[in-house]
Amino acid sequence: MTRRAAALGAALAGVLTVALAAVPTTAMANGEHGVPAEQQELQRELDAVVTAGATSATADITSGGRHLRMSSGTARAGTDRPVPPDARFRVGSESKTFLATVVLQLVAEHRLGLDDTVESRLPGVVPQGDRITVRQLLNHSSGLFEVLATLPSPRSEEFLQLRWRTWTTAELVARAMAKPLLFEPGAKAEYSNTNYLVLGMLVERLTGNAYAEEIEGRIIRPLRLHGTSLPGTDPVIHGPHARGYLAIERDGEQQLVDVTEINPSIMNAGGDIISTARSLNRFFEALFGGRLLPDHLLREMRTPVLDSEYGLGIIRRSLPCGGTAWGKDGDAPGYSSSTFVSPGGDRQLTVSVTWGPGDPGDAVDALLDAELCR
Repeated sequence: MTRRAAALGAALAGVLTVALAAVPTTAMANGEHGVPAEQQELQRELDAVVTAGATSATADITSGGRHLRMSSGTARAGTDRPVPPDARFRVGSESKTFLATVVLQLVAEHRLGLDDTVESRLPGVVPQGDRITVRQLLNHSSGLFEVLATLPSPRSEEFLQLRWRTWTTAELVARAMAKPLLFEPGAKAEYSNTNYLVLGMLVERLTGNAYAEEIEGRIIRPLRLHGTSLPGTDPVIHGPHARGYLAIERDGEQQLVDVTEINPSIMNAGGDIISTARSLNRFFEALFGGRLLPDHLLREMRTPVLDSEYGLGIIRRSLPCGGTAWGKDGDAPGYSSSTFVSPGGDRQLTVSVTWGPGDPGDAVDALLDAELCR
């Protein structure tokens, strides 16, 4: 749900003691005769992510009409089960790009303005909403308090006590609204999931439909994003998937708790989507290819605010080879993912990671930089 953040008994029974770091299980042996060098390098990069502490890592690349998917690690800790080719996972904050696209489509339909105030559209919901605009919600310059700061960390033992609870958007927003603004609206940019909870309420007020219905009707069904869903309160990832884990210290040793099943309403409009790597690439290709928004709103989307990385529902990534890639990353309990499109727009890359005993963040960054610079 943040950028860099079944039944109860059955799930908690899946606790594994971590004795050794995860060992890569390559989908294609390095140096195998006839394997292109590019694929060998991608396999090494994925293996490095698993060695750094992920349970599994998958990369899906679309480039020049060619499609490549490779993985490392295991779909279930303690086994050698491979990651399913069409594995589904919780995309976390990549959900924000879907919601931002719906909001901008409403702007294109003249049902909403980027500079409309929150108060004018959602009267009484946000204190000082007459000073906050739709644009500021989209680019995280509103100053609204981060709702996650009112809850236990999704990476903590305490969070497990909340994993089955159902939350409404209004309930989560109210928790954040009980706190003062962090800064003057428009003065700086600071990531806050609260912005997108408010946008979810705004979409419902404007359309009469839940944000999930609008995302499904406007994006998922038209683009045929198979395996992509908004699960509401359903804790199960239906279809093929790898298990996600939370590393917890118990009795002086690190253990992996299986958190694959969780009530996703706690992520809500800020991060509850389930998808596949192939579908995420297809969505971002359609978005940046102009199939979902008119050119002037795509330019707005790719305009960062206050020298930050934040556009409207997307982020920019400066590459070591020069140029800027645009896309989004996301975390949800047990899962992390990133989708970016190369500066020329001809290469889409999604990396999906299942959490394990370590922090593979640097290895993921290295993979993204290397593959987006090809």
